[in-house]
Amino acid sequence: MPEQLPLDPKLPVAELTGAQSLVRSLEAVGVEVVFGIPGGAILPAYDPLMDSPHIRHILVRHEQGAGHAAEGYAVATGKVGVCMATSGPGATNLVTPIADANMDSVPMVAITGQVGAKAIGTDAFQEADIAGITTPITKHNYLVTDPADIPRTVAEAFHLAATGRPGPVLVDVAKSALQATTSFTWPETVDLPGYRPVVRPHGKQIREAARLIAAAERPVLYVGGGVIKADASAELRALADLTGIPAVTTLMARGALPDSHPQNLGMPGMHGTVAAVTALQKSDLLITLGARFDDRVTGELSSFAPEAKVIHADIDPAEIGKNREVDVPIVGDAKLVIAELTAAVAAEFEAGRADLTAWTEQTRSWKETYPLGYADSADGTLAPQFVLERISALTGPEAVYVAGVGQHQMWSAQFIRYENPRTWINSGGLGTMGFSVPAAMGAKVGRPDTVVWAIDGDGCFQMTNQELATCTLNGIPLKVAIINNSSLGMVRQWQTLFYSERYSNTDLHSGDHHGEHAAPIPDFVKLADAYGCVGLRCDRPEDVDATIEKALAINDVPVVIDFRVHRDAMVWPMVEAGVSNDAIQYARGLSPKWDREVDSDIVSSEDGEEMVIS
Repeated sequence: MPEQLPLDPKLPVAELTGAQSLVRSLEAVGVEVVFGIPGGAILPAYDPLMDSPHIRHILVRHEQGAGHAAEGYAVATGKVGVCMATSGPGATNLVTPIADANMDSVPMVAITGQVGAKAIGTDAFQEADIAGITTPITKHNYLVTDPADIPRTVAEAFHLAATGRPGPVLVDVAKSALQATTSFTWPETVDLPGYRPVVRPHGKQIREAARLIAAAERPVLYVGGGVIKADASAELRALADLTGIPAVTTLMARGALPDSHPQNLGMPGMHGTVAAVTALQKSDLLITLGARFDDRVTGELSSFAPEAKVIHADIDPAEIGKNREVDVPIVGDAKLVIAELTAAVAAEFEAGRADLTAWTEQTRSWKETYPLGYADSADGTLAPQFVLERISALTGPEAVYVAGVGQHQMWSAQFIRYENPRTWINSGGLGTMGFSVPAAMGAKVGRPDTVVWAIDGDGCFQMTNQELATCTLNGIPLKVAIINNSSLGMVRQWQTLFYSERYSNTDLHSGDHHGEHAAPIPDFVKLADAYGCVGLRCDRPEDVDATIEKALAINDVPVVIDFRVHRDAMVWPMVEAGVSNDAIQYARGLSPKWDREVDSDIVSSEDGEEMVIS
């Protein structure tokens, strides 16, 4: 075996271990960072990893943290994120981030060790069929028992993760394959018969879509996260500017079109703006770009945008027509689709187009009449929305904001201003509590010169805050804003609205209250200090700016701010799960009433008012 391997990782090597082959393969595909934890089955790979001149390994404190960090890195940079764990419990701890990446189309490769090939199927120590477990939640996965297969498998895994509709790929490698002697030859090309993602859209479909756009009187650009995945924000802006069509950006597409763009009506869906939800409902044409008609956007599907024809463009043909019947299906990469659509629409406009003046004025009126807002708490305690507004204003739109899941996630989507793509990262499809801190860690590693805020709830934060130790020890100075309402806030909101204010098991005792524990448990400032971070606390509106500015001035260690906010604050607007978007409430008991002829008796809360939207 050679004492020193060639520096170029793509050069062939006659004799090396499978473990060395694995590390060289990761180098060959351009991996810069791996988040992981060693253990018995993967241990052989960690020895050559120590000598890699190209790969930085970051030792996390929990495998779930490794997976979410890989996701945050991937979304922030557009590169494939990589995480590594051992067999059995190490691998199964990656299941949640793998499922999360699958739901949100995040390019990620998870590498796990497996027991020796001869022991597979014997219930050996720390054995788990991770390939079988993750089959439904990966784009593809591999079990490698022959060390000669390692280079080809790694090349295929990264190709699959990054191309077409991005997603997670698992590579499970038997310990015996890592220990065996093999040769290394890097494949010049990746050949996967049967995997040929359609990238360029069909010209006939583009022309038909352009014809519908020119004829539509109430069109809406329904923009999903696929636009960001395809780096198609510039193309989207060009299409919006050409057409003047109002746009909505889903939770996963915040930043795809700047919030400051006059046509951007905001986020649609369960907690979307009244203007965005109303525009979709009233539309006669949905120009759907990289979105998937998620239930959180559509509400009761049968009543969603009832008068609209649908253009649906997506890289994944399985999404088209899955939830909503489509008039013009377009399969292709969003960047190419939007560029070609813009050119076709420009040509179509030369022959004439429908007048959108009344429609654009109406959508603008909805936006002005029903802006996002909130009421200050009567007792002078902090409004969480105010905290997020000030973080956004003082930090600016160049920062990256990474949310956990719950009320703080929705407030972050609503009250932080997004002007750029890849500046908003959250767990959209799976809704994973504990996502924020490790994902923000990964984002900060990927973009070290960018300010990264982890916006977390006191419930989410207690699931993965151990990664603050990783941040401190590895020089990853992120900022953490804990929106601390001493509760599982979104669950409490539902208990308030739908369970007669019976707060069963949602009080976390993490803030000041007059219950059994007068002091908060835990004390987040002391916890931050224990992890080597700077811990700050803020519970008065007049102290918010100074506290945020202090955090922004600290750039050598992580900062954790415990914002003690009003515990009864709620996320509005809201569409109750499973009902029509027509029943949107913009505050408790306040529902707009529609003037659509086909549906004049719209639901509103029993004690509420109805207001006509015309």
